[in-house]
Amino acid sequence: MSGMDGVSDFDSLRRAMAENSEEPEGPARNARAEQLLAEAEKLNIPLAVIEALGHQLKVYNYSSEKDKMFVPFARLLRMWDERPEDFDVYETHSLHWVFKWMSSGMLDQPHIPLASVEKWLGEMEHRYRLAGHSERAVRSAEFSVAAHVGDVPRAERAYGAWLAADRDSMADCHACELHGQGWWQAERGRDAEALRLWDPVLEGEFTCAHEPHTVLASSLAPLLRLGRVDEARANHLRGFRLVRTMESMRGAYADHVEFCALTGNEARGLELLAQRPAYFTDDGHPRSKLEFMTVVALLMDRLTELGLGDRQVSGPADRAWTARELAAHAREEALGLAARFDERNGTAHISERARARMDQRPLVERLPLGVRTAARPTAVPPPATAVAEVPQDAEPDLPALIAEARRLSDTLQPNAIEAWAAVSRAAGDAELAAVDRAEITDHRAMDLGPEGIDLFEEAAELYAEAGDPGEALAARARGAYVRALTGEVAEARTVIAALYDQVLALYAEDGTGVRQTAAVLMSRARILMRRVHEAAATVPEDSVPQAFAADAETAAREVLALVDGQAGDDVRLASRAAEAQAMLAELAALTGDVEGAAELFARASAAFVGAGLPWFAVEYEARLAGLAHHLGDTAEAERALRAALEHGGPHLEAPGRAQLHLQLAEVLGGRGLSEEAAEHALEAAHWADEAGESRTLGAWARQQLGGFLLRQGRFAEAAEVLESALPDLSAETHGDGAVVQTQWWLGDCLSELGEHHAAAERRLQAAEIARHWPEQHDHATLAHLAAESLGHAGLLADADQAYARAGVLWRSLGNVHGLVRALRARAWLALRVEEAEAQDRNDAAAALMASAVEECAAALDAVDDEEARQRLTAELGHTHRQFGDLLARSAAEDAEDESIQASLEEALSRMTRAVAVFASLGDDALHSRTGAELAAGWLEADLSRPERAAARARAVLAAYDRADEGDGAARERRAEAQQMLQVVQEQADAEQDKA
Repeated sequence: MSGMDGVSDFDSLRRAMAENSEEPEGPARNARAEQLLAEAEKLNIPLAVIEALGHQLKVYNYSSEKDKMFVPFARLLRMWDERPEDFDVYETHSLHWVFKWMSSGMLDQPHIPLASVEKWLGEMEHRYRLAGHSERAVRSAEFSVAAHVGDVPRAERAYGAWLAADRDSMADCHACELHGQGWWQAERGRDAEALRLWDPVLEGEFTCAHEPHTVLASSLAPLLRLGRVDEARANHLRGFRLVRTMESMRGAYADHVEFCALTGNEARGLELLAQRPAYFTDDGHPRSKLEFMTVVALLMDRLTELGLGDRQVSGPADRAWTARELAAHAREEALGLAARFDERNGTAHISERARARMDQRPLVERLPLGVRTAARPTAVPPPATAVAEVPQDAEPDLPALIAEARRLSDTLQPNAIEAWAAVSRAAGDAELAAVDRAEITDHRAMDLGPEGIDLFEEAAELYAEAGDPGEALAARARGAYVRALTGEVAEARTVIAALYDQVLALYAEDGTGVRQTAAVLMSRARILMRRVHEAAATVPEDSVPQAFAADAETAAREVLALVDGQAGDDVRLASRAAEAQAMLAELAALTGDVEGAAELFARASAAFVGAGLPWFAVEYEARLAGLAHHLGDTAEAERALRAALEHGGPHLEAPGRAQLHLQLAEVLGGRGLSEEAAEHALEAAHWADEAGESRTLGAWARQQLGGFLLRQGRFAEAAEVLESALPDLSAETHGDGAVVQTQWWLGDCLSELGEHHAAAERRLQAAEIARHWPEQHDHATLAHLAAESLGHAGLLADADQAYARAGVLWRSLGNVHGLVRALRARAWLALRVEEAEAQDRNDAAAALMASAVEECAAALDAVDDEEARQRLTAELGHTHRQFGDLLARSAAEDAEDESIQASLEEALSRMTRAVAVFASLGDDALHSRTGAELAAGWLEADLSRPERAAARARAVLAAYDRADEGDGAARERRAEAQQMLQVVQEQADAEQDKA
């Protein structure tokens, strides 16, 4: 750490304390403050000791060692009582300010008697009155004492007096006051009122070192209780980002762990605990330790309830813990701390609050957050779709079970296979009719897939025994299709050809019905489609042998011809017709007839929905969406995807659900509907995690979600999501374009959040990948953005280097605008280099700005396209304008009067050129022209030429003579021109008085 060397004088002490203030919260910063106090005492300057004590007090307060605050404060107070003249204005203010920290700090330490806290409150009131301060801060402190011990009447009185007293320099900042007021409303069960009070803090109107951090955390449970789950999710992502690195914010951190326990995000709650092992044992602030252990108990009880009591979890570092063990330990710790507070306070209030918090029930079963986390922990797999099971001690009602299974299979319900399995279990060794045994075996074969091929033959024999030769043929046909699925297409075709001839002969003799015949014909069509698909996999789609496609089409049309008009209420027959339509659609798509395919898929989907089988329509709506997208019909793509999600309902598997949500998010995002697109990307991320596809589909979904949040200006949430997506995104799986885009978006978010150093890192990483791309525009843009971030982070030399690199790239791309902007940015950076002499800085900056002007002028000479000419002319105008601003800025830093005059004259000359360039562009550049005109006017005033300045102001007023009242820029320009006229009039009057 710089500044660790010995302190030689008061200035170096102050510098060292300022540096230490910038260090992360924690014991190392506290130890440095103690060292600096020892150095201050050697200087023999009372104010140095006072400032060092104040610094020590502050770092203790913003750390886990808050209990160390009382000693330096007692010493400060003694120094004040003995020699108040040693304190300057700032330290006098600080001493009275930290009285408030002492009163709340005493409350947080259960070993300090309540009588001492009350005595201190009286002392504070007395001191504030002597110093002439309002009683607002005193009443606020009294409210804290009353609320802490559970004395509601006194708390309400103090709360009213707090709000009624005048705000003065001792009042807490607006953000902290609103936090306290909202906390009380939530405590009293008035959640909506709490959120109304917190709104200005949440919206960023009021901020401070610990706000909106604590308000975001405190808002989570009230939002969940009110059902405002989207806001709760957003506040968790925004708020956790703020408290993650701040050691002193254990109470707010606890609120985020509680949020995870109450929203089905137990896995994320465990991750949060693992990130802060010291929170289990830090004893310097008992109240926040109590809050933390309370929510640890809540989370561990939740895991135990889910059947995960034996799961290994992070706890105090001295040993390994299971969830059940940590639950008991945390509860004991929390109730032990609460009992100490209650013993001190003479009430049971703190224990009651702790128990109520530990005993909360989840408020949302599962709230997807969008960030990557381990899959939700589960002890046992969830039960499959409910099928009537027979209690072990009851006699099975076999006829009822068989009737139900038959109803489900006849109507093609998704859980028919489970129903027949239940019949089989219930039957045991009982003697069943051949047809019942046939159906049990048939459905078992369907369930087993390739392993069940032999069972289809067994089922066929049982159907034949039961006197149903048509169903026997249908079972063998199903077996042939499963064989085709295993790759034995030729063998399957041989088998199905014989079955096809047999069933048609049987049907012609009325030996079987339409349903059985349709089943064989459908298996044949499926096998012939399988041959088409296998061929398509080895050759381009439009090269599939015509004969294969023609055979499959004929087979599908045969099914349609057989079933046509005969389905009635028979769901099976209706589904055969729908599936045949889908086959024709598939064939149209394979042969390049995209529009025909779309129409046929729509028909197939409608047929399945019409038959009461919407879940079969999902696949075809999804295919239809893809075709519509290909045809540029985004409205139809959107409709089809929404329909697929709706039709799938509870039957959709997690991977399919994730895919559909992600596709819909992309379609909606393409239409600019970022908010709804974000909702679907969030769902996609959730279902991808559920499907165990976090690293593949989940990463895509998070990447998209981050982009949609960024578009909405939700930068902190977007950053959290993108940071959690990045580790899973890889060039191999997702393409390096996705990695670059994610880094780029993340850089934009971090830049907006003021995290410029981190933004620069992300942008440089993205630029490094884009450096290898054949098209270099992205590389140039990223290098430029990285330079911008480096400049904001104060890394001037690195920023200059990055702008120079961007400039070279812009030049190679023939992009004059990018090159000129890079040169202008470097000129402004040159002015900020502290190590250089002022004149050298000014010369370097002016030379770079002059280069920018030359590049613009040269490009203008070479251009013949009118639109490009207009854009370059505007760029030249802006460059002259910035040159003028730069010269004026450098003049202000100059010591010599003559050189100031020369710089201002040169600045005015540049500004005048800017006005002329913008004027040549007419009304399109009106605001730019008047802005330059006003800048020139102020320079005229600085050069003591009031008449010329006034003339420029009047020219601006004339330019907006007929401007629309709703034009904000016009209003601003007019106001500035009026202000200029007033200033130069005062200047002229002063000159006259002098004369």
